[in-house]
Amino acid sequence: MKEIANRNETLVKVLFILCMVLCILGYVSSPVALVGGFLFSYFLGHPFLTLNSKAVNWLLKIAVVGLGFGMNLKETVAAGKDGFILTVFSISITLILGYFLGKLLKMNRKGSHLISSGTAICGGSAIAAVAPVIDASEKDISISLGVIFLLNSIALIVFPPLGHLFGLNQHEFGLWCAIAIHDTSSVVGAAYTFGEEALKVATTVKLARALWIIPLSLLSVFLFKGKGKSVKIPYFIFLFILAIILNSYVAIPAVITGGITSISKSLLVLTLFLIGAGLSIDKIKSAGWKPMILGVSLWVFISISSILAIISF
Repeated sequence: MKEIANRNETLVKVLFILCMVLCILGYVSSPVALVGGFLFSYFLGHPFLTLNSKAVNWLLKIAVVGLGFGMNLKETVAAGKDGFILTVFSISITLILGYFLGKLLKMNRKGSHLISSGTAICGGSAIAAVAPVIDASEKDISISLGVIFLLNSIALIVFPPLGHLFGLNQHEFGLWCAIAIHDTSSVVGAAYTFGEEALKVATTVKLARALWIIPLSLLSVFLFKGKGKSVKIPYFIFLFILAIILNSYVAIPAVITGGITSISKSLLVLTLFLIGAGLSIDKIKSAGWKPMILGVSLWVFISISSILAIISF
């Protein structure tokens, strides 16, 4: 029996690695990778679960930095300017609305603040940065991450079809993704599915938006009176900017920059597969209905208000 169990475990590992290879080779799209990862884990289990979180964290950072080698500084600055006003408005309104909705639902204040922060800026990264400075409990953190994670997964699948349905162009869709989808991974994944220009706009605006983690963390220290708490800065964003500068002003052969960009896109699809594999029914159930109502309400609000603003202006 033990030998059979070992064989089955080995087979699952081989199949999992095969799926990863298919993602890297470009045979799998972003939404399929995410859903496929979830289905694989649900039916066969995750053979490398203990390594999943670290792998996702590092692969996403490497992929995002690599995408910088496919961007031009002037175009990037222009995209950042376009998204600045929307970014400030959406972050402020989301945090304020989250505070009052949390009170209305009689939620734990720290839990509602984490969900609001994740929705306002960049999902799990914002939650990870804010949680230590407000002394959030492990339960608050896991519930917040569960809500954001589930909505991210849905967004990756539904946003591209909605973008086509609403007749958005590449620039508009990229901007909408950066504002309305939580995590960088899902933003880039959805934009990648939509088109090349959408990917550039979405990545730039989202990472510029992620820098707001710093003032948000400082504000959280003030609101929750957490003295002596350090603020985590997403340093990989600066490497992304450096990659853009190098691509814009250094004569790097196109075959090299093109290769780096291509590999980065493949790594992104692999990342989404691993994210899907890390999502479990238990995580979804553990969220509860109040945090889910808060998360969905904020997400629907920011999605509708941002697309209306983008179309109007």
